[in-house]
Amino acid sequence: MNIKKNIPKLERLPKYNTSLFKGDVLAGITVGIILIPQGIAYALIAGLPPIYGLYCALVPQVMYVIFGSSRQVAIGPVAMDSLIVATGVSTLALAGSDSYISIAILLALMVGTIQFIMGVFRLGFIVNFLSKPVITGFSSAIALIIGCNQFRNLLGVDFVQSDQIQYVIEDVLLQITNYNFHTTIIGFFSVAIIVIFRKINIKIPNALIVVVLGIIIMKYFGKSFNDVSIIKEIPSGLPSFGIPDVDLDQIRELLPIAFTLVMVGYLETISIGKSLEAKQDEYLVRPNQELIALGLSNMVGSLFKAYPSTSSFSRSAINEESGAKTGMAALISVLMVILTLLFLTPLFYYLPKAVLAAIIIVAVFGLVNFKEAIFLWKANHLDFWLLLATFLATLLLGIEFGIIVGVGLSLIVLIFRTSRPYVAELGKVPNSNFYRNKNRFEEVIIESDILIFRFDAQIFYANSSYFRAKLAEMVHEKGAALKLIVLDAESVNRVDSTGVEMLKERIKYYQKKDITFFFVGVKGPVRDDLFRSGILSVIEINHFFMRVNDAVKFYKTGDRKEQEKYAKYIHQAYR
Repeated sequence: MNIKKNIPKLERLPKYNTSLFKGDVLAGITVGIILIPQGIAYALIAGLPPIYGLYCALVPQVMYVIFGSSRQVAIGPVAMDSLIVATGVSTLALAGSDSYISIAILLALMVGTIQFIMGVFRLGFIVNFLSKPVITGFSSAIALIIGCNQFRNLLGVDFVQSDQIQYVIEDVLLQITNYNFHTTIIGFFSVAIIVIFRKINIKIPNALIVVVLGIIIMKYFGKSFNDVSIIKEIPSGLPSFGIPDVDLDQIRELLPIAFTLVMVGYLETISIGKSLEAKQDEYLVRPNQELIALGLSNMVGSLFKAYPSTSSFSRSAINEESGAKTGMAALISVLMVILTLLFLTPLFYYLPKAVLAAIIIVAVFGLVNFKEAIFLWKANHLDFWLLLATFLATLLLGIEFGIIVGVGLSLIVLIFRTSRPYVAELGKVPNSNFYRNKNRFEEVIIESDILIFRFDAQIFYANSSYFRAKLAEMVHEKGAALKLIVLDAESVNRVDSTGVEMLKERIKYYQKKDITFFFVGVKGPVRDDLFRSGILSVIEINHFFMRVNDAVKFYKTGDRKEQEKYAKYIHQAYR
């Protein structure tokens, strides 16, 4: 077993130097300053006491530094996962209760276990069934849901909380006149400061600035704002070790939400990791290693009271922009959280919840991706409708249904596209040996007795009927003059038993009509499958050609010399 491959940190240690450390320290401090107020805020979204957001920023980060393949991804509490946790756990226990906390920690253990198993068995490809439009639609809807649910803290009104946005908006419209004036002023003032500083420079710790201002206002002018809700006491100290309470009935009920967190968390991490990877040439993000790292982060984190965590878009971007080169930056952030837990939690007593709501709202509304929707409307209508359907399903039906609809639609689109691939009739480009699609190149020469048929996909059980139908349609258009069918198979990368049997049946069918069948450009593995499946029982080996022009020339001149050389070559290659 390659230990360095499974523990990427071991590869980096010998190369670590002072110049790298300087960048890591600056980035670690910057991200730590942002992480502390965000951790407190995201714990509130999850329905947990604020300190659990800080617990989430400790052990998970350390485990990812050791086992993760990306050097700049920032792990910890995030808004999307926090809302998913709240959605799933709130059906089993009262938010903030001991039972609720216990279930949230058990959920982290479940999520980590599933991710770790998927990584060990190299199952990272499974999330490929979620296309980018689905991810964009899902994350945009989640962002709106999170943002709208924070209006209760931004305006100081006890609005209903739900992952179905229509209920939240309805309650906001009914109760908005009951807004708390002082809370609203603090909330909107915080939003304005964050937005302004983000536009000036994203590296400015805008979250810390509004947190400090909010604490100062409430500590020294609290009598004028006594109706503003504050965090109050956050216990000091580091999390103790403890094995989560395992209840089989609870595990069964939590499985759907656990799989949702697995998918969403992994997609977030891979998306962020790949985007950071593209900006440098020093390392590669390994998907299955990321699953192992996330799994260990959540599994070990749950032993130290962490709820499900994953990578953060905003903190990862700031980490990279601040000069982070290795995982040491994350360890610096962990150190800052430890110092906060040990000595600084009393400072957050006067922190207004409206300030945390402002931090969350600005952060998540930035995830609503209008540009992608506009681009897809121009570039690919099917992908646009896929994005819109996932967006509306998540927004109106809830997070679990949204992910189900997204996965279901992705599979349907995949099946549709593979079962009805692009097909074309080719014609000869004048004064050349090239053949091109007659629908795109009007000048190509089409001969009445030859049909050159290109099929742009694998031939398997889902599209063999479509292949047969399109071929029959083109043969019918040619009419009685047709004497040769040439299948251009350069785009065919696989053929299964159903596809082979269909081909054999079609070859025999057209032979009865005195129509010859040639194969062109068949890839080696596909040719092997055809030969093993008995294709040579219905067609000669010298009916396989390297290029379309070779097949047409052979048909017209009957010159077997060159073709016999090729036939001998592929016969030897097959053996």
